[in-house]
Amino acid sequence: MIEERLINIETKITYQEDLSEELNKTIYQQQQKIERLEAICEALAKQLRALAEAGSEGKPPANERPPHY
Repeated sequence: MIEERLINIETKITYQEDLSEELNKTIYQQQQKIERLEAICEALAKQLRALAEAGSEGKPPANERPPHY
């Protein structure tokens, strides 16, 4: 009875260790994905700032009606 109980406890601990490893891997992968997405967002923000600066150099916005309307 005691030996069976110990085997059950060892089995549960083994499953918990495996689960912990899998969760750590998942968290690591998610963190890498977050870092890639942050880099993409930063690149897009830089492009938007560059476009906004280029647009403020005297060029009318593309959707503005010409003055003869």
